[in-house]
Amino acid sequence: MANDYVRKFIQMCNYLQDPRHVARFQSVCGVKGTFPGKLVKPDSGYSEPDCPGLKKRVQQGGPSADVCVGNGAAGDATAPLFNRLQGDITVRPDGPSAAANVDPDTTRAKPLRKNSLTGDVGQEFLIHNKILFYLFTFGTELGNEMFFIVFFPFLFWNVDALVSRRLIIVWAWNLFVGQSTKDMVRWSRPASPPVVKVEVFYNSEYSMPSTHAMTGTAIPFCLFMLTYGRWHYPFLFGFCVALSWSVLVCVSRVYMGMHSILEVITGFLYSLLILAFFQPILDKIDSFYMMDHFAPLVIIVSHVSLGLVAFSLDSWSTSRGDTAQALGTAAGAAIATHVNYQFGLLLDAPLSSLPLTLPPIGTSLVVVSLLRFLIGVAVILVTRMIMKAVTIPFLCRLFGLPSGDVRGARQHMKVELPYRYIVYSVVGFSCVCVGPLLFRILNLT
Repeated sequence: MANDYVRKFIQMCNYLQDPRHVARFQSVCGVKGTFPGKLVKPDSGYSEPDCPGLKKRVQQGGPSADVCVGNGAAGDATAPLFNRLQGDITVRPDGPSAAANVDPDTTRAKPLRKNSLTGDVGQEFLIHNKILFYLFTFGTELGNEMFFIVFFPFLFWNVDALVSRRLIIVWAWNLFVGQSTKDMVRWSRPASPPVVKVEVFYNSEYSMPSTHAMTGTAIPFCLFMLTYGRWHYPFLFGFCVALSWSVLVCVSRVYMGMHSILEVITGFLYSLLILAFFQPILDKIDSFYMMDHFAPLVIIVSHVSLGLVAFSLDSWSTSRGDTAQALGTAAGAAIATHVNYQFGLLLDAPLSSLPLTLPPIGTSLVVVSLLRFLIGVAVILVTRMIMKAVTIPFLCRLFGLPSGDVRGARQHMKVELPYRYIVYSVVGFSCVCVGPLLFRILNLT
């Protein structure tokens, strides 16, 4: 009986991992590929993409011109067999008549950002539904760096400092656990064709689970968990907002061709599991960061140790750097929390004022909030720019590496790990401590 359940579970996973479902969903949403005409359906019945998925990541310093970036797991010995494709492949027609067959309402597009490891700009595709394209592009941006640079400071400076700093803790742990799991499982991205790669920035990274789905679930549901009861709003409203946010991010990753349905579902459930673990201890962690005299030492040692673990699992990658970046930001924010508490600079609302309600939105409130946000983000961006300009050359000299090749130098863990930690811990510290202090000086509190 148990074996039957296991077999059915494996069959269900096989079904959900099939990249043809991703391709069908993209087709329903109006995304069409323009695959090269040389691709054919072989006698075996399996479609063969130009480049099968890679067992190991392509190294930036290697012969990237001669190495093809994997677009999926067809032929990958480390990926499950159910990643193999069957069925027909739609190919791009050759010749001058091809352009004449395109619907006038159709937009030709290419991925916005090139592949982070190989520099590949991706392949052209057709968009038949611009509304869905913009919607899911927005959804996938909710899991990218620029969103976090905007979202966390705005929440901290203008809404609720306590919620923001606890949210950063959960965000950093989600990225660490998700990325570490990817590097242990080592599944490639969905195969192309049949999947259309609307995004290629992370295409050479591993795929299981979806860390976009994890952060896109952790942030809204943790926000709901931390604010319900603390802020006055209906339960159903908060839950629906969190669920809608999560679903938008998860579905956008399938639309972009970056993840299978199984990988997105796994990321969603994995994130809920992490939230369930942190929910009873998040208050204790925050209190420890504020009050314990050894908190700064513990914060630095623990976050650096997690970074060393993440960097030791596989070769360098952009997402690996993103994990170290999140850990560095969380470390800086935690140390700033300790400093704020010790010097009486905490911005937390008093318990007597709970539950909080949104103040009347007037001109003065909007102007002050915008000034805080614009000045604060400017401080963060300038700090980040200065720290990057200083840190990388210093580390290159320290370890005897040529400072002229920045990307090559950052392939080394001894450069990339301290670089990410130093730069983004200072950024996190600036957001939580320096920014609010500057607002007090400018009378913007």
